[in-house]
Amino acid sequence: MKLNWNLKKFEALTPYELYNIMWLRNEVFVVEQNCVYQDADYKDQKGWHLMGVDEEDRLMAYVRLLPVGVSYENEPSIGRVVTSPAARGTGVGRELMQIAIQQCKELFGNTDIKIGAQFYLFKFYSSLGFEQTSEIYLEDNIEHIEMIRNCEKE
Repeated sequence: MKLNWNLKKFEALTPYELYNIMWLRNEVFVVEQNCVYQDADYKDQKGWHLMGVDEEDRLMAYVRLLPVGVSYENEPSIGRVVTSPAARGTGVGRELMQIAIQQCKELFGNTDIKIGAQFYLFKFYSSLGFEQTSEIYLEDNIEHIEMIRNCEKE
């Protein structure tokens, strides 16, 4: 699947882009995963938003990049990683994360990156260089772990 990638600060998002981001996050995190939680957490305004859209301008993949001090005290983070059900199995999720890692380096320097990952995606994130740094914990009744991608291992 060929996507066009765009990275924007919150203030630069159009209303159309913001609507599509919130729609996709709700489609997957709230409806598909059957998890009622407050997705809008006041962190979006502090971050960068990476969007992958298809030829028909549909949002197929998304992630937000947050600087040090927003989610974690000592590392920038990649979060709200989501792919549309229509894009799954195409390699878009891996491409999304590879671009997100590169963008983190460009935005925040060559530093470690921390994520709060759903535990069932452990192998996926491990394959991208992330290592587990916490025990399993429940967040919104879903098993999660913290993981760090060490910048010195590249």
